[in-house]
Amino acid sequence: MSIDLAVQKVTTETCIPDNASLRKWAETALPVGKATELTIRIVDREESAALNQRYRDTTGATNVLSFPAEIPPGLGLPLLGDLVICAPLVRQEAAQYGKDLDAHWAHLVIHGVLHLQGLDHLTDEQALEMESREVALLQRLGFPDPYR
Repeated sequence: MSIDLAVQKVTTETCIPDNASLRKWAETALPVGKATELTIRIVDREESAALNQRYRDTTGATNVLSFPAEIPPGLGLPLLGDLVICAPLVRQEAAQYGKDLDAHWAHLVIHGVLHLQGLDHLTDEQALEMESREVALLQRLGFPDPYR
């Protein structure tokens, strides 16, 4: 698998996984052998809230936002898109729900990469499919079911 990963850390948060872990988690959610380019931008609450308001018309920060690459048909570029992860919110949620911090980071990276590939959770059927894929991928990495 070949993933060209760019990581942008623009946060004051210090509990951020290393780039190798972010790469491993993202690759786990990609089809085997698919070459792709991905950017993960790790931000504070303010940037997350601004992006959430602008692109989802929703107030407040969110843990992960996914921005799929919009490539004109026929170009065949290997761009997957961008993930924006709010580091302080990831830390807060892990503590609030009693989750291991790395397990929560891995879950959000995988969740975001699945979104970039077109999976969603707007209906019960979609949510069941997406969650079952997340659980299987996380178990492959040795992490517990995040929904229990």
